[in-house]
Amino acid sequence: MPSPSDHHAYPTHWEADVVLRDGGTAQIRPITPDDAQRLVSFYEHVSDESKYYRFFAPYPRLSDRDVHRFTHHDYVDRVGLAATVGDEFIATVRFDRIDENGLPAHLPPPSEADAGRAPADEAEVAFLVQDAHHGRGVASALLEHIGAVARERGIRRFAAEVLPANTKMIKVFTDAGYTQKRSFDDGVVRLEFDLEPTDRSVAVMRAREQRAEARSVQRLLTPGSVAVIGAGRAPGGVGRTALRNLLDGGFTGRVHAVNHAFPEDRTRLDPEGVPAHRSLREIDGPVDLAVVAVPAAQVPAVVADCGEHGVQGLVVLSAGYAESGPEGRDRQRDLVRQARTYGMRVIGPNAFGIINTAEGVRLNASLSPRLPVPGRIGLFTQSGAIGIALLSGLHRRGAGLARPTGAEGTAGLGGLAGMVGLSTFVSTGNRADVSGNDLLQYWYEDPETDVALMYLESIGNPRKFTRLARRTAAVKPVVVVKGARHSGSAPTGHAVPTTRIPDATVSDLLRQAGVLRVDTVTQLADAGVLLASQPLPDGPRVAILGNSESLGLLTYDACLTEGLSPLPPRDLTTAAAPEDFHHALTGALGDDTCDAVVVTAIPWVGDARTADLAAAVRRAAAEAPGRGAAKPVAVVHLEVPGLAEALAGAGDPASEPGAAPPAEARRIPAYPAAERAVRALAEAVRYARWRREAEEPGRVPEYDDIDEAGAAADIEVLLAPPQGAPPEAPAPDGPGGTGIELSAADTQRLLARYGVSVLPALPAPDPDAAVRAAGRLGYPVALKPTAPRLRHRTDLGGVRLDLGGETELRRAYAELTAHLGPAEELGLVVQRMAPRGVDTVVRAAIDPGAGAVLSFGLAGAPSELLGDTAHRLVPATDRDAAELIRSIRTAPLLFGWRGSHPVDTAALEELLLRVSRLVDDHPEVVAVDLEPVVVAQRGLSVLGASARLAPPPVRTDLGPRHLPAY
Repeated sequence: MPSPSDHHAYPTHWEADVVLRDGGTAQIRPITPDDAQRLVSFYEHVSDESKYYRFFAPYPRLSDRDVHRFTHHDYVDRVGLAATVGDEFIATVRFDRIDENGLPAHLPPPSEADAGRAPADEAEVAFLVQDAHHGRGVASALLEHIGAVARERGIRRFAAEVLPANTKMIKVFTDAGYTQKRSFDDGVVRLEFDLEPTDRSVAVMRAREQRAEARSVQRLLTPGSVAVIGAGRAPGGVGRTALRNLLDGGFTGRVHAVNHAFPEDRTRLDPEGVPAHRSLREIDGPVDLAVVAVPAAQVPAVVADCGEHGVQGLVVLSAGYAESGPEGRDRQRDLVRQARTYGMRVIGPNAFGIINTAEGVRLNASLSPRLPVPGRIGLFTQSGAIGIALLSGLHRRGAGLARPTGAEGTAGLGGLAGMVGLSTFVSTGNRADVSGNDLLQYWYEDPETDVALMYLESIGNPRKFTRLARRTAAVKPVVVVKGARHSGSAPTGHAVPTTRIPDATVSDLLRQAGVLRVDTVTQLADAGVLLASQPLPDGPRVAILGNSESLGLLTYDACLTEGLSPLPPRDLTTAAAPEDFHHALTGALGDDTCDAVVVTAIPWVGDARTADLAAAVRRAAAEAPGRGAAKPVAVVHLEVPGLAEALAGAGDPASEPGAAPPAEARRIPAYPAAERAVRALAEAVRYARWRREAEEPGRVPEYDDIDEAGAAADIEVLLAPPQGAPPEAPAPDGPGGTGIELSAADTQRLLARYGVSVLPALPAPDPDAAVRAAGRLGYPVALKPTAPRLRHRTDLGGVRLDLGGETELRRAYAELTAHLGPAEELGLVVQRMAPRGVDTVVRAAIDPGAGAVLSFGLAGAPSELLGDTAHRLVPATDRDAAELIRSIRTAPLLFGWRGSHPVDTAALEELLLRVSRLVDDHPEVVAVDLEPVVVAQRGLSVLGASARLAPPPVRTDLGPRHLPAY
């Protein structure tokens, strides 16, 4: 009799695209009966040794019975997955459920499970990888995916038998990070390991993900050969422009021009002097990167040619995709699917291009007419227009652009490189594949990049982005400006998951991750210039000196606005000479009472040259001893032509071929307004403080009185299908719905499991019931409505406090019903008065993209009208909780503002941590709202609480690694 699992349909959600260790991609999907011929062909390309390791005996070919067995699965007890490139298998993995005796087993039907028969939860697993793909990490990726599938099907443990000589496969299992047992019997190594993710298994998976995705970006940025497909027959056009830019930048590899319209006898494209081909098939040797500039309708044929030729990556400049409407969105989806089928990653479509200024590469596969100066800034944009603006803006900051190769060569680049030069630039357009997350993976370990600048219009995977940004920010600054902040939607070309998180919440979450979020592209460049050229400050104390008292005062005010601690400005007077600046700056850098210096300058009277002033300032900064050398310096100048360029070193002797570097090698950023310089400095101060605090991260505390198992049991009961519904019926509202709102009693019981007590409130349907309730609770009491339209609306006069006796209570009852409506509509309740304090609100909610978010603010107008609410990702640490209550603008009310008594912030922090633990331990708790929480001098009282349950959204960050699905 067939088991119930025989009826399971093909599990489409198991399909995934993954990045392998070498940066190429593969698709992982379930094996079907239609794969019989693919399996046979795959097996024929496996070496005899690998076959022996798989079957423990010579096994030259698969029998028809083998093929049937390995391609027919029930997707529950017998599952097979294949990794494919193109239309061919490169590796397979399968598991078979077994019982305690190692015999085939099946998942029992619900009737047997209800009878107390424990289902078999172990499976035997086996892999086979084509020899040509050994070392690419295919087996490791397959293990992650088959493990996730097994957990979904109720399997908790894998067993594998491996020959001792098969050390590669043993290493795949032992390195995975799962809890395991190892034994040796009868010449075979037997490995058993639990499939429950551990901290180590998650760390291993994420480390592999980082290496693979970083490598995939590296392959795009360091090609040995580039083909521009769509290079026009005549000068002009996108393709010919891209080809010209590639050559003018001095690309060190091979370049090919491809256009199917070239005459058959044309073998060279002039005046560029590069080989011309009608198709990629005519090119002898590999092509690593293809720059695609053909109409969108022709792109599929180009992608197929690239895939067949072994191209590793595509930069698709072509437009006409998702930005053009639904038909274009379908075309974009097909592009990504087709490229990944061949193991290629895609920049674009509708991209501006990519740049790598490294001396050994000099790649300008973009529409920028010049290769930027080499430097330490990595730049990512989702917009070509913003990319152009940023490149131009950095050019104007004093570094200029690299001269084209030719008679003068590139020897002069060293003198210009440094302050505002770029290491890499990627502008992805519709970012259908490669995204900002991939660049964070690459920049994290890139020794050529010290600062990461990003312009984002959408964040497709906020949870992953904040995780990667936090890790990268721990070693180098990440500065972000986000467009589409208030529209609530992503640009039309971006196919990303939607998020309900308000923009202010996104800012808080980025700040928690150490990301510096700025408001404008100008601020992005300002902060990047300072962070790339100056050391991080030790604190917020700023010395100000210059030859203008007024400009010094403006700088002083700007420091106060940004939360810095400026020292009184030092006025050198308008008669100050360059040596006066040098002397004053030397003194400020040696002063232990300041952490940074801002130099202000206006045009002076006399014959001093701008170059002399710049040299004096740079020399003072370069010569500063000890701690002075670790202080950042910025210059604010008004109408001093050439000062910014001179401070950036544009005129250094090293700019000339063969010249030695100058003694005053330290470059100083210059700003045309005090507010811009101080804002950039403030960002550096905030980042430095975050770095120091991140060295000693907080902890998620344990509380002995938390009943996690009891809460889980309560949630299971509350989410159970209605009585009489079939067992497989979804819980109310199902995934993606609003879930079920818990009753007051259920909410209080669930919160009590985590040590959160809610002050009892008794219903008062009539005055007599109100009096009886007050008698039970004890006077004084409060009388308040629970109707949604009146809840927490003290401004409508719907709450009566400090009712000391029956007479006052009855009077208040009559007033409320007369003023607001009948008692049955108001839902009046009586509650014992809590100690006086500050009314606050604590919330937690789960967003499908970002995960669980913990929020805090003061109740009423501060949070509702002014939006003064702070947010942190869950699980929150003790440090997060402390920062949360101190980061709102109205925080002084908690700490004794205007002589009031400080409240018990320690109790408030503990409450935040307990709520964080609740939603982190139980993702079914999709919303918790505690309002108001009255925080007194000692202790606090939760006066109102609500909670909502729903089946939790899928946690993509804990499952097997995969690329975003289209």
